[in-house]
Amino acid sequence: MIKSSAFTGHDVYIRHVFTKVLIANRGEIAVRVIRACQEMGVATVAVYSELDRESMHVRMADEAFALGGETAAESYLNTEAILDAIERSGADAVHPGYGFFSENADFARAITERGVTFIGPPPEAIEVMGDKVSARAAAEKVGVSGVPGNTAFLTGPDAVVAFGEEHGWPVAIKAAYGGGGRGMKVVHGPDEAGEALEAAQRESLAYFGRDECYLEKYLTNPRHVEVQVLCDTHGTALYLGTRDCSAQRRHQKLIEEAPAPELSDQILTAMGEAAVAVARGCDYTNAGTVEFLYEDGNFYYLEMNTRLQVEHPVTEMVTGVDLVEQQLLVAAGEKLTMTQDEVTTTGHAIEVRINAEDPAGGSFLPSPGPVTSLSTPSGFGVRWDGGYQAGDEISQFYDNLVGKLVCWGRDRDTAIKRTLRALGELQVSGVKTTIPADIAILAHNDFVNCTHSTKWVEETLMPLVDLADGHDASIETNEDATDTEPKIKRTVDVEVNGKKFTVNMWVPESAATAQPASATRARKRASGGAASAGTGSGQVTVPMQGTVVKVVAEVGQEVAVGDTVLVLEAMKMENNVTAEKAGTVSEIRVEAGQSVSGGDVVAIIE
Repeated sequence: MIKSSAFTGHDVYIRHVFTKVLIANRGEIAVRVIRACQEMGVATVAVYSELDRESMHVRMADEAFALGGETAAESYLNTEAILDAIERSGADAVHPGYGFFSENADFARAITERGVTFIGPPPEAIEVMGDKVSARAAAEKVGVSGVPGNTAFLTGPDAVVAFGEEHGWPVAIKAAYGGGGRGMKVVHGPDEAGEALEAAQRESLAYFGRDECYLEKYLTNPRHVEVQVLCDTHGTALYLGTRDCSAQRRHQKLIEEAPAPELSDQILTAMGEAAVAVARGCDYTNAGTVEFLYEDGNFYYLEMNTRLQVEHPVTEMVTGVDLVEQQLLVAAGEKLTMTQDEVTTTGHAIEVRINAEDPAGGSFLPSPGPVTSLSTPSGFGVRWDGGYQAGDEISQFYDNLVGKLVCWGRDRDTAIKRTLRALGELQVSGVKTTIPADIAILAHNDFVNCTHSTKWVEETLMPLVDLADGHDASIETNEDATDTEPKIKRTVDVEVNGKKFTVNMWVPESAATAQPASATRARKRASGGAASAGTGSGQVTVPMQGTVVKVVAEVGQEVAVGDTVLVLEAMKMENNVTAEKAGTVSEIRVEAGQSVSGGDVVAIIE
């Protein structure tokens, strides 16, 4: 394990290089970066959308600036608004977190051209590795082979059909500038090609700002194994062990662990060396992750994520290396103080992503709304990285990650047992969460024996278990405040010319304890994320708050049970709203781009 003395004196140096870091992100990762900066004596600047005005990362930062807008495109993907916040705040460095602009070379270049440090790799490395097609070519150039694929950007469904006929079905359409399962669609046959490509492009554009896609052969039973790399600007490139991220749904990770279990030392070393070769091949600096698919004794290069991963805490727990601290040190021009031989792992760590989703029936439907209460676990080897506190609201417009539970144990069995114990203590009310699914995964023999794959959750586990609904909570409000009531001192935030200030106000007692209007609206959406796509009566309802991205059915069309009526986006995930009654569509009540609430009737089938 790395000795803490190896970092002595670095915090003093950082204060001389960075005086103020702006975090161009939100939620859990923004909180994580703010905490690291605080420990290193660096001031922090938060940015926020209209919906995030009262969020946890805004409350924690030293300063906060409004971006305007509600959706990601209007706020956290608004380059000019972020650049304006950088200039007005006087920040001399920017940490992009993950998602949003973290893998956007144009954004990194726009920052560096202003003399501000981008805490991440150089724009040139982002361009090579951010485009998954050129990344495959770069990996192959250094002798690291990927899954069979087509490196040309897709221009239509015919290319998907031709590739599937040549290599066999299923095939995967993937976002060229994305990751984390966003913008990825699996195509099982030629009839699905057109719709799948359209959906992949929509998701990619919404989440990453670009819609280019490419093709890969879809492996049938792989494990998802990734390698953490860390490179400085002085020529040192290290790998900090492996992580297994095979417990997934919708190609997005639920549970990650480090190190990857049940792999030989030979394979682990080969993966690490391959990851370093890929990083060196694109002149990479800062923290990054090289991902592989492993099947039948072989591993294939998948992609490189040129940013900090959501699951980075499990690597921190087993190596003792603070990756965010290292990101700041490398960005400040420091040399890495460790060698490859000094990077060792101790014990085993498991991370559980707690998402605001309803896993009942294996649907994992998004469940936006207010977090009415949150009680996190503690104890030896237990860590909670959260982005919300009780009273905060999880919006339909952003990722649904509530927080991450990370547990360390002296071995994998201990880590599993400790994680199950901690999940039993974790209480979240107001939204439904993935906790029931997490418990089912960790307690299953397939996971314990490490015989699961990336498809195991959806194909094996979900059909066999009956998951209880996530938590829900009623909300009471008081609307009877009068001018004669006693007043209470409250500290509130105000915004002047886009900059946030904290001031004291005296308000009526009942008003001080009332829930916000958004919470009242959430209560009225009684069905929340638990509703089905229809009632069987012919009324097609939406299961959650979201935005209609496509209306598939038409008035007069004959539909069968299970046919898609429309596509709804919530929390950056697309969900097919289907018919639960066969018949003729007599009425369509919504159109693309329209916002709807959970339980709204969007179509009638007679």
